[in-house]
Amino acid sequence: MNIRTIQLRLSTPAKYPAKQHAQNVASKLGVSDGLIYLLGQYGFTIEDSDQEKTWRQRRYFYYCSGVDIPNCCLTYDIRRDELALYIPEIKPERVVWVGRGPTVEEAEDMYDVDFVYVNGQLFDHLDKWKRHNPESTFYILHKDHRPVDRDFPTVDSEKLKCAIDRCRLIKDDHEIACIRRANEISTIAHRAVLANITRFKSEAQIRGIFEDACISKGAKQSYGVIAASGENAGVLHYMKDNEPLRGRQLVLLDAGGEYQCYASDVTRTFPISGSWPSHEAKNVYMVVQTMQDSCIERCRPGVKMFDLYMISRKIAIDGLLMLGILHNGTAEEIYDAGTSVGFFPHGLGHHVGLEVHDVLEIPIMRYAGLQQQESVARHMAEQPPLEEGMVVTIEPGIYFNRYELHRAYLSDPVHSKYINRQVLEQYWAVGGVRIEDDILITSSGYENLTTAPKGEAALDVIRTGSRSRHLADESDNSDSL
Repeated sequence: MNIRTIQLRLSTPAKYPAKQHAQNVASKLGVSDGLIYLLGQYGFTIEDSDQEKTWRQRRYFYYCSGVDIPNCCLTYDIRRDELALYIPEIKPERVVWVGRGPTVEEAEDMYDVDFVYVNGQLFDHLDKWKRHNPESTFYILHKDHRPVDRDFPTVDSEKLKCAIDRCRLIKDDHEIACIRRANEISTIAHRAVLANITRFKSEAQIRGIFEDACISKGAKQSYGVIAASGENAGVLHYMKDNEPLRGRQLVLLDAGGEYQCYASDVTRTFPISGSWPSHEAKNVYMVVQTMQDSCIERCRPGVKMFDLYMISRKIAIDGLLMLGILHNGTAEEIYDAGTSVGFFPHGLGHHVGLEVHDVLEIPIMRYAGLQQQESVARHMAEQPPLEEGMVVTIEPGIYFNRYELHRAYLSDPVHSKYINRQVLEQYWAVGGVRIEDDILITSSGYENLTTAPKGEAALDVIRTGSRSRHLADESDNSDSL
């Protein structure tokens, strides 16, 4: 057992606080009675096949239950403060094929609920609740979640999702512990990639070792691994992960583990060798690192993500001017023209939690329309401030997407006059650089939950891994003599 194993075990969270979450949701609804009804995800087979689809729990159900098994549902009686979980009956004839789920008694011990029943009891219980609460509201997430053949006097399918979203914005200690654990595992996986990158021949090997490291530590993937080498790094959500590394300068690895349904979101960009392959690659990396450092150090309650975004965009423009990629104008003129969007085409960050892009209905930064500068003032007024307990990403980047720059910028007289084509030619091979960390907002500032090596620390891991393998190879050759 090594120190890393001990740290992971010590950071394992306790029982999921489902009852407290249900109470929080009721408080956000602002009502004193009613019944909340949430469906878990059911298992399905692929069309025209007997193979099951990859199963993933519904996050709104999980938030109020902590249950990560298929075919469940729950109710929360707001007036009685009673949280009830319904689980599948055990089918003896299926146990030999798919295993046995928990019994009622086991589930009562596993989960933070008041009662556990089997699914077959649900409709009788709903009918009983309706008889005793004829004037109360039945809260569901979506219209099609209404129980089949059951009518309720008042059904609300609008308020519940909004209430849970508002709760999910602020993470409690248990949720933070899960996100922290996901980041710990992601760090191990990113280090494994760095330690082996000089022997890899393809993007697929990067993806393979990352997923292997996560799975071996009890984590799933928060999202599909993005292992983009060379010009592929200019594609924001590159998912092919199947091209050779030979002749490429950098790898952009956007990959994060998921622990107990909570995500991490981590991006690192690094050279395939243990040193910078070109001045262009290093210079772009240093600009992006400055963008990220400048934004992270300003994270604290009350700050708006859009203000941080504006800081990062100014640094990007200044950096591109310094490198000679942009020219023939001041930073203000280039910003007003929107030309920098071609090189930094996304926002600065988003919430992280039960989804890698958490609570999409309440974004921390609304990015759509920012190419039109007249909308900036409106966007600044709309942006919610950071609050204690939020977990957000800070993920600036600079990209050289050949297709997009030719299509929308180099062919446009407004933008093309600011872009130095001759200098740009030297940067296509860089592809793109993004650096992304998960930031917990604290009462006095922030905590960076992401500890995966970056910059010079990442290069040290690459070099150390390469030397270790070289020594191992020498030892193997010596033994064979």
